[in-house]
Amino acid sequence: MPSPHPAVLVEGIRKSFGDVNALRGVSFEVPRGTVLGILGPNGAGKTTTVNVLSTLLRPDSGRALVAGHDVVTQSADVRRSIMMTGQYAALDESLTARENLILFGRLMGLNRQSAKARAEQLLRQFDLVYAADRKVRGFSGGMRRRVDIACGLVTRPEVVFLDEPTTGLDPRSRQSVWSLVSSLKAEGITILLTTQYLEEADVLSDNIVVIDKGTVIAEGTADQLKERTGGSYCEVVPLRLADLPRVFAVLTSLVPPEYVSETGHDRLSIPAQYGAQTLAEVLRRLDISRIPLADIALRRPSLDDVFLALTGGTATDSSQADESQPA
Repeated sequence: MPSPHPAVLVEGIRKSFGDVNALRGVSFEVPRGTVLGILGPNGAGKTTTVNVLSTLLRPDSGRALVAGHDVVTQSADVRRSIMMTGQYAALDESLTARENLILFGRLMGLNRQSAKARAEQLLRQFDLVYAADRKVRGFSGGMRRRVDIACGLVTRPEVVFLDEPTTGLDPRSRQSVWSLVSSLKAEGITILLTTQYLEEADVLSDNIVVIDKGTVIAEGTADQLKERTGGSYCEVVPLRLADLPRVFAVLTSLVPPEYVSETGHDRLSIPAQYGAQTLAEVLRRLDISRIPLADIALRRPSLDDVFLALTGGTATDSSQADESQPA
């Protein structure tokens, strides 16, 4: 039976570096076997939060439990329960993929035979058998990331921290890492994913926390956050730029002028409260007015829209503090 307790519980965590308040009472929880996306501009406090939860930093105040263990008083138990992968693969480039996996197994306490057996399992699981005996220094970024994540799974963790795992990867390698995240979730492993790729959070996360200036400013599913920007809207692009005033007149026959907005230099939009019905009515009125169109569509806000609306699209003053500061 699944545990009723969350895999991660964060209550009022605060952390300062000198005069800079990197975390100002961060609180959230992560159910077991789910993916939490942690979003925020540079310097918002994402990395500091992860470093506290992975015991790399001690919080000044507040409480955090990871896999049921307190990050301050039971830090050794926390470290035995987690796996952490950063932006850069922590591998020995002079060793092969198989040798790296066996090395990590031995470091995690497995005997030689068990470490070899586990390495073979992970090579198959991560589709690396064909490259198992090649030195890591010749691997692509995506292959390095796969080996890096595989090394962290030599012994099964309860919670995995992925700190911007696809930074610098090409689209195909990024998709490969996404598949790995989905497979980890299918195994019941809890994942905390910090990322600056909003599409990544949208695709992978069950829930999203947005951090800015050291505080949680929004939390919810991707759909719930998108609703905060006003829901769906109907966007109209006339074929001729000179027809924009006529489009404006048509749209204001449906909604008050203050609800008509420019979503680009060549297009206008209105809230689509009734979804496809709104789109159909706009199209009908534009047709009556004989306004030729380049495009008309029913759109939903993206996470990019949400992110900019919530954070203002600016970095914070704590940017210097949201790096891996020493404890």
